Amino acid sequence: MLNQTLFSAEQVRDNEALAAKNSHYDLFTLMQRAGEAVCKQWQLFDAQHTLVIVGHGNNAGDGYVVARLIMQSGKKVAVCAAEPEKTLKGDAAKAQQLWIEAGGMVSHFTKDALNECDIVIDALLGTGLNSAVRDNFANIINAVNNSGKPVISIDIPSGIEANTGQPLGCAVQATSTVTFVGIKQGLTTTAGKQYSGKLVFDDLAIGDAFTCIAQSSGTLININSFKGIATRAINSHKGSHGKLLCVGGNQGTAGAIRLSSEAALRTGAGMVRVYTHESSITPISIGRPELMVSSNNLHQALEWASCVVIGPGLGQDEWAQQTFDEVMQYCQSNKIPLVIDADALNLLAKQASSYTLEQCVLTPHPGEASRLLSVSTSEIESDRFNYARLCAKRYNATCILKGAGTLIDNAQHTWVCEDGNPALAVGGSGDVLTGIIGALLAQGLTIDEAARYGVTLHAKAGDIASERDGQRGMLPSDLFAIVRELVNKVT
Repeated sequence: MLNQTLFSAEQVRDNEALAAKNSHYDLFTLMQRAGEAVCKQWQLFDAQHTLVIVGHGNNAGDGYVVARLIMQSGKKVAVCAAEPEKTLKGDAAKAQQLWIEAGGMVSHFTKDALNECDIVIDALLGTGLNSAVRDNFANIINAVNNSGKPVISIDIPSGIEANTGQPLGCAVQATSTVTFVGIKQGLTTTAGKQYSGKLVFDDLAIGDAFTCIAQSSGTLININSFKGIATRAINSHKGSHGKLLCVGGNQGTAGAIRLSSEAALRTGAGMVRVYTHESSITPISIGRPELMVSSNNLHQALEWASCVVIGPGLGQDEWAQQTFDEVMQYCQSNKIPLVIDADALNLLAKQASSYTLEQCVLTPHPGEASRLLSVSTSEIESDRFNYARLCAKRYNATCILKGAGTLIDNAQHTWVCEDGNPALAVGGSGDVLTGIIGALLAQGLTIDEAARYGVTLHAKAGDIASERDGQRGMLPSDLFAIVRELVNKVT
């Protein structure tokens, strides 16, 4: 997927009928196409016996279409309804009637039906869900999840809130999710990304008409969204590619700023200088003589730099506070591009009103974001799109809210990184990301460009490392060589 646009559930619901009309289709034609799109995914599993579980909305209508198409293919298929006695309306009723006329039956859900199937099609609950899943639906969802059977969810895993990605009590853990018309933003981040499994998109042939009238909520990006950095001029020199100052590494935490600064070198910064606690000079310098490391004359180092990274291993003691204040005041006064991470974010949260940020990237994980915004971590995770935007607005910065489906928000637009995997969930990974972004700023990318490209470089490097050697046991420093490979590719 290249630069796929994201939408809220409301934007899809409010505009798909008009988009269909403008494309000269009726809504039942869209329902038929939705069923066909799900069948394409179903064929990948080579299932002999399929169970379609339906509710009573349009999502159920899609399920009845899928069941009829599977029956027509000659494979065994059964339909179980959460509430078989419920009368369906509109196109869903029409789809149900066509299923019955084709010889199909609608039964109550039983665990025997679940045990007999090879695969489950989830057509229980759609994007209109906005309250906790009722017990009768929850019992079915839990049974499906406990069965270990592969599951294809139609449009959204049942139980997921389409805008936040949060389960409303419980949710189907899908193997794959086929979503229609517009990608629902909640499927791309946090729990929604987990529950969706493999995300497949089909615009049902009304995509052009839909995007003309619906307002997007963000953009899904991956490494293929970027052309890379232009080839260097033959007569360039080290000064042509930026002077990055990395500030951090308090007593006992030298490794964090070492990871950031070496990542910056591997991403192509022309010169990298480290300002650190005096006890950290030797640990940072050993084995990496290309780094210029000092513990005095911070003002001179700031005057030298074209951009600054602060935070990895900084700590929150008196040395950290004094260092933080001097860096912030200098960068604010001189409009120096700045990446703020780790403990620098915690110090910023304590004195946010003291600084007016410009040319700044914040890189919080949910815990740091909670301190920046004075809310709980669970609140951050329950509505990541909203809080990434609030953070960007409050601090007048581009905010990178890290996690599954990392968000980049500049207070006007949101981007979500499609790349990345749990191999990156290891201490030091964020320090590497910070160094990558700093290096891209040093090489002349804008704040937003560096944030977006940096996140995807880091995430894709994690994917490649995971594919080569597995998700467990990856060291953040394993990313260096891969990032170097990626940043040298120009498409």
